[in-house]
Amino acid sequence: MKISIFGLGYVGSVTAACLAETGHEVWGVDVSADKVAMVNAGKSPVIEPRVEEMMSRAIQRGMLRATTDPRAAVAATELTLVCVGTPSLPNGSTDLSAMLDVSGQIGAALAEKSSRHCVVFRSTVPPGTVRRTLIPAVERASRRSVDRDFDVCMHPEFLREGTAVKDFYDPPFIVIGEATASGGDLVARMYDGLAAPIERTTYEVAELLKYSCNAFHALKVAFANEMGTLAKSLGVDGHRVMQLFALDKKLNVSPAYLKPGFAFGGSCLPKDLRLLMYAARQNDLALPLLGSIMESNRLHLERTLQRILATGEKRIGMLGLSFKVGTDDLRESPSVALIEVLIGKGFQVKIYDPDVMLARIFGSNKRFIEKEIPHISSLMSSDLKEVIEESGVIVVSKPSPEFQEALIAHAGDRLVYDLARVSLNGVPARYEGICW
Repeated sequence: MKISIFGLGYVGSVTAACLAETGHEVWGVDVSADKVAMVNAGKSPVIEPRVEEMMSRAIQRGMLRATTDPRAAVAATELTLVCVGTPSLPNGSTDLSAMLDVSGQIGAALAEKSSRHCVVFRSTVPPGTVRRTLIPAVERASRRSVDRDFDVCMHPEFLREGTAVKDFYDPPFIVIGEATASGGDLVARMYDGLAAPIERTTYEVAELLKYSCNAFHALKVAFANEMGTLAKSLGVDGHRVMQLFALDKKLNVSPAYLKPGFAFGGSCLPKDLRLLMYAARQNDLALPLLGSIMESNRLHLERTLQRILATGEKRIGMLGLSFKVGTDDLRESPSVALIEVLIGKGFQVKIYDPDVMLARIFGSNKRFIEKEIPHISSLMSSDLKEVIEESGVIVVSKPSPEFQEALIAHAGDRLVYDLARVSLNGVPARYEGICW
């Protein structure tokens, strides 16, 4: 392929070297004449293992060249990667000035080009930027329409300094945000021969994914540091704790729990978090990350309550009471906490949960139900259809095929407020998810 890359900083230089090494003809574009001269001399503008030797080979083979002329680069290529910087402004927002400048330059070049072109934004930008800001900038400068006259993709990078070349050739995935199949196909072609899975999605998902990854990386560093700090104060080997922690690939280092939904609860998580914070206070330690988890969970429950209150409907049907599917455990169940507030505010609540119905008869939680929440227990029904049909708002707190089938059959025009992401096929039009 013939590819132009705008921005010969870290990401642009690494990408140019790697694409040229794999046989693509690459044009590097930068406003800095010094960077352009370095690349044309086979020198890398950035310090990164293997990049300079790859650039030198590419220059010798005629697979890489650099220029300060954006129009020449766009005219000579079929796809343009935008890799310019997007630094933070003092208020935390993103400086998009370089992105807008480059978008205008690319648009002006497209105005003079007859063949179809694909513009691929690789720089990290806030969700919505490509659709609302960058595409209009290209359209204004080119006097052409996206999708009809040219393609646009959002293609986030996941290159780590020090291992960028390895990351390029062996990525966990390749993500392409697209609006047209032709644009996505062209981006995917750049990676022919790589074994990594290619995920094609929307601009906005691709944009937010990069922030999600980096936030989680930062979270993991802070979590390990706080646990290590607490371990040291208790005379425990924090490195050994985290070494064993990471061996659990089913729950700890896995997709488990990484699904937006309702608040956490149950007999373990709240109790153990409280103990960790108690131990931290005993040792005069400030652990703000761990300390914020319970408050974050409380706020998530509060958001749910406010959305239900905003409906103005007083008849609430609750599908699910225990804190997760397959258990009758009601200890610190967020559904119980939600219902108690609704009852206190005068709502009429009906509850259906087959797991808890069994517990009322002979389950291990029978004593807890009778002693701690008899007022809630009395609101339970064994008739799922009745609960749905006699309620104005249906709140689903646990994923269950039984709930899904009943909603399809009986929900009608009632609002379904989903906390558990039940299957969406056939769900009534009045549907809202808590995090989707």
